[in-house]
Amino acid sequence: MVTIAPPEPEAATPAPAREVRRRITPFAAIATVVATAFALLATYPILRVALGLFVVDGSPTLGPIRDVFAVPDLGTLVLNTLIAVVVSGVLALIVGSGLAWLNERTDARLAGITDSMPLIPFLLPPIAGAVGWVLLLSSNAGLLNAFIRWVVGGVGIELADGPFNIFSWPGLIFVYTLYQVPYVFMLVTGGLRSADASLDEQSRISGASRWTTLRRITFPAIRPSIGGAILLMGWQGFSLYSVPVIIGSGAGIDVLSVRIVDLLSFTYPPETATAVGLSFIVLVFVGVMWYFQSRLLRSGRHATMGGKGQRFTRQELGRWKWPARLVILGYGFLAVVLPAVGLLLVSFNGYWTPKIKWAGLSLDSLRESVFESTQTLTAVQNSLWIGVTGATIGMIAAALIALLVVRSRNRAVRVLDGAIKLPSVFSHLVIAVGFILAFGGPPFYLGGTTVILLLAYISIYLPQGSVAADSAASQVGSDLAEASQINGAGGGKTFRRVYLPLMVPGLVAGWAFLFARMVGDLTATAVLAGTSNMVVGFRILQIYENGSYAELASLSVVLTAITALVVGLSLVYSRWQGRWQGNSRRPRRAR
Repeated sequence: MVTIAPPEPEAATPAPAREVRRRITPFAAIATVVATAFALLATYPILRVALGLFVVDGSPTLGPIRDVFAVPDLGTLVLNTLIAVVVSGVLALIVGSGLAWLNERTDARLAGITDSMPLIPFLLPPIAGAVGWVLLLSSNAGLLNAFIRWVVGGVGIELADGPFNIFSWPGLIFVYTLYQVPYVFMLVTGGLRSADASLDEQSRISGASRWTTLRRITFPAIRPSIGGAILLMGWQGFSLYSVPVIIGSGAGIDVLSVRIVDLLSFTYPPETATAVGLSFIVLVFVGVMWYFQSRLLRSGRHATMGGKGQRFTRQELGRWKWPARLVILGYGFLAVVLPAVGLLLVSFNGYWTPKIKWAGLSLDSLRESVFESTQTLTAVQNSLWIGVTGATIGMIAAALIALLVVRSRNRAVRVLDGAIKLPSVFSHLVIAVGFILAFGGPPFYLGGTTVILLLAYISIYLPQGSVAADSAASQVGSDLAEASQINGAGGGKTFRRVYLPLMVPGLVAGWAFLFARMVGDLTATAVLAGTSNMVVGFRILQIYENGSYAELASLSVVLTAITALVVGLSLVYSRWQGRWQGNSRRPRRAR
């Protein structure tokens, strides 16, 4: 028995080294290289923006900061931006949270319909929605205004114009709010589904009113989700370009995002230093919101989470059930159906007029404006190429990185993952400016090419794609990978044969989101695109500047149709694949 002694210390020390060597497989090495490359792509432009504040042409300077404070209307720019973002954010928080509560906690929910209705605006690019609302609510020629004047005229009320004017503060905030609500609904819905709903029931049983339960129980429990929604709205609101350039410019309301683009794309020579300084202001605002959101998360640790099997009784609204359902459906009608109808009518009519000739509607204008225009066809083709290529590259990289993160406990891997997700907390404008500074000139000279657009889109939207990939990878059991490795499969073969097929539903959903955002992007496009690398967003801006509203409506209709078709087919395939996998894994009864 003496011979069976514990191993000597020196014999045990090589074990960790052997374990490390065993983990460094060719697949892990490739995944690490991919993660490093995309981490550099995400962080380098942001660092160039920060460096550009203090170094110009290789010399240290405070010129960009001085240029910012020399802007004559800086105070007005900042104030207008804050009013648009804060007021619309508050309204969107109220509306989005209310819709989520009605859908998750009451019997107003219509399975499948009210779940997706507040998210449908994601299918209508903001630029198309903004154009649609201009066609509907322009004071004189707005189609909806003309219809309202016709209705009230039937009861003896004559209106010369209006009654609404989209080119105003209320109009701008209204459209801002419409496109902020889905972010709130999405995050608050997730919080309500995770929170313990039985606490609401106990509060009501104890005699608390519905408002008291909401104020004391429900909303404090989902405080982290509300904080995330506020941060996401601020991030989107400060970087949003399409709505303020279409509606704000017509109303004489200047905001930071529009001014930054004007300095870079519509000023000769471009005032890059001033644009970088203004981008820093946007960065500060988002940073402040990020700080308070983190404080909110730390103070919300008391939120009680229920288990997966929790059951609760939905609150019965009685006679208010159908009005509540109509509110949820009405939001989808306002955000998507009405602007889409406006776009279709003007496109089919051939010109913008409140007096539609119904017998003369045709597809002639759509054909001439889009399919017979060389510039427009080039823009559509470039956008489709960038959307398909960028979404595919992005999701393949996201899948590799997600698998690397799931299988590795290395701190360096976590740092790379965090660096890749870093653009999610920065304004798209800041990142676009960073790409100009980083890749527009020497030694890359990518300015004016589709490559710089492709790289920028991947950097901007990869964080959202990686979230979908992370979720898909985490749902694949480690026992499957272990069984594959026991049978002699390497990391690459395990990825292709085990992980990738099971991750397909989540990856396809992420691909659809990336495609829709890349094809419909206008913020980064306005900074990085031009006549030499024309895409749909830039072409829409060109047509808007020329004032051809029928052509603008036609291109917006095509953009919306492409986005809805591709996203719809992708989500149907993702759901079908998920059901097929579920059926294939279900044990069959022995006969």
